[in-house]
Amino acid sequence: MWGFIVALVSGALMSIQGVFNTEVTKQTSLWVSTGWVQLSAFAVCVLAWLFTGRESIAALWQVENKYTLLGGVIGAFITVTVIQSMGALGPAKAAMLIVVSQLLVAYVIELLGLFGVEKAVFEWRKVVGMAVAIAGIIIFKWQK
Repeated sequence: MWGFIVALVSGALMSIQGVFNTEVTKQTSLWVSTGWVQLSAFAVCVLAWLFTGRESIAALWQVENKYTLLGGVIGAFITVTVIQSMGALGPAKAAMLIVVSQLLVAYVIELLGLFGVEKAVFEWRKVVGMAVAIAGIIIFKWQK
């Protein structure tokens, strides 16, 4: 149950953050806004690290599969693409497309067992579920 609650909170926070970041971008610029997001996130992480345990930062150099350290780089581009999509489409349409894209890519990662994820078996019901989500976007976007 905890996982469901955290996932719902995560989705809500992503939508709110996207709206906030888009507004900041309108008043500054794309890269200033994105930089601020990453810098303020770093500050929160440093503070949390100071108050919660102070695990060794050197452990990062021991991480196997060094490509997994690119999460922050990917995070910067996530911020940029969310800002651009929300600015172009509005929060609801952008969020729906972002979620469907997340579902599709996550399922492919599971099917192929990429990045150390346990390989999953193909299930038609999951494909149908994604098709329903895509149909939902079409219905939501449909205008008379």
